[in-house]
Order: sequence, then structure tokens, then C-alpha cells
Amino acid sequence: MRKTTQLRALVQQGKTVVAPGVFDGMSARLVAGAGFTAAYASGGAIARSCGIPDIGLLSLSEIADRVAQIVDVVDIPVIADADNGYGNALNAQRAARAFERAGVAAFHLEDQTFPKRCGHYDDKSVVPTAEMVGKLKAVRDCLHDPDLVVIARTDAIAVEGFESAMDRCFAYAEAGADTLFLDAPTTEKQIEEIARRLPRWKLINMFQGGKTPLLPISQLEQWGFHIVIIPSDLQRAGIRAMQRTLDAIRRDGSSQSVLDDMAGFDEREKLVATAEFLDRGKRYAS
Repeated sequence: MRKTTQLRALVQQGKTVVAPGVFDGMSARLVAGAGFTAAYASGGAIARSCGIPDIGLLSLSEIADRVAQIVDVVDIPVIADADNGYGNALNAQRAARAFERAGVAAFHLEDQTFPKRCGHYDDKSVVPTAEMVGKLKAVRDCLHDPDLVVIARTDAIAVEGFESAMDRCFAYAEAGADTLFLDAPTTEKQIEEIARRLPRWKLINMFQGGKTPLLPISQLEQWGFHIVIIPSDLQRAGIRAMQRTLDAIRRDGSSQSVLDDMAGFDEREKLVATAEFLDRGKRYAS
């Protein structure tokens, strides 16, 4: 089954799909190994893994290459972050085709101006609704796989207010979006309104420290959210673990004191399937 069809089947089962955020092949393998049915290739996490902030500095090719690496090493569907399409409607078409070639099951396109910034930063700006509608139509026209899930994201709450953001979602649904993603609601009431009033499938962003209050997955599922992404928690956990290990190395000259918090050598090699790769290579040896 194609990953696109697989994701649609998961959503249609009626149970909320939880997609932790990943930023490279190893983090994607960890998510799949933990039993999650989907992963979210976070544009922000990918940018930060390059040592730069999430303010639209990476190019389409840089993001698409990383996403392809992620897709290549896991069997679960990957939902990708296509930012704002990297320009106008024609740029959005090129981005959509690049993500389709990479093998993603879904991607979200947002209505921020170019260059964009993290949806939970301040001082964002959005393009006119009609411009975003044109991008969504352009994306729909260029895709080859009818099952690829197109997610329309709006960042308009902080710019235009909640009702205007809702109106944008209705327009984006009419333009062909399969799933609606109204980012950065600030109250539980807004979250419930999004679930109750919007058509199509609905995606929500949940992570520690953002503008949106954290709610249990069971509550979000009851209200009718189909997909929950958790973009940055894994990366932030990794940062803290690396800092603790570096502190130990600086203090003691080795990581002996934090061994219990580290994966073993064999565990790491199992994670990246070293034995399977070597066995496969033997099949082709002369």
C-alpha cells in the first residue's frame, strides 16, 4: 500500500493519528520503533538541526533532501512541512512535486508571507486569502497521486483574529485542502470551536511551551481532531541529553557517569540496521 493510501486509511479508522516530530533518519527510526503509526518531518526541527532558527532560511531543495532521507528509512507515513511553498503559486507547485517525489504521505502549506517564521513566534504576517487559495489550487493541479493528503495551515489567529482565521479555513477547504490546520489557538475554547465548526479532516499542533494549551489526546480525539503533530519535543529532549553528556565529559573526562542515559553501542547499530545492510551487501558480493 502506498504511504499516502496508508495515511488515509489510518485517519478513516476514526482514531487520532499522533505524529511525533522528526528531523533526520535516526529520529524517524526511533518514532517508528516506538510504535507510532506516522511521523511528522518538522521544518522547524530540521532548520534547528542545521543550527539555524525557523525563519525560512533553508531552501526547498535542502528541506526536500532531508525529508527524502527520512521517508527512505521508515515504513510509516511521513507528514511533511512545506512551509509557505517557498514563494508564489508556481513555487508552491514545484515544492509539492518535490515532496511527492520524496514519498511523503502528506504535507502542509501555510499562508504566511515569505520568508516565514515558526508559527509560535510573534510578529508574523499572512498573505491575502485569495493568494493562498491560488497556491492550494496550483498544488492540487500538479500532484499525480490523488491520495496525497494536502493540509492547509493558517497562521492568521495572531494577525487577524480567530474568526478571520476560521474564515480562511473554510476558503482553503473549498480550494481543495483535505485537512485543515489552524495553528496556534490560545485557549481550550478555540480548540473546541475549531474541531466543532471546521469541515474536512483537522490537524492540531501540540508541544510543550507553545501558545496552545496542551490537552490529552483522548480529549482531542473526542472533539474530532484527526491528526496531532508534536513537532519539537524529541529534539528538545535530545538537546538536554547531549548537554548532560557534555557536562560529564568536561567534568570527568568521559561519559561514564551518564551511561544509564545513553544507548549502548549495539543498540545504536541495531537502530540503524547495520547487520541488515551488511547481510544485504553479502548477497551481491562476487
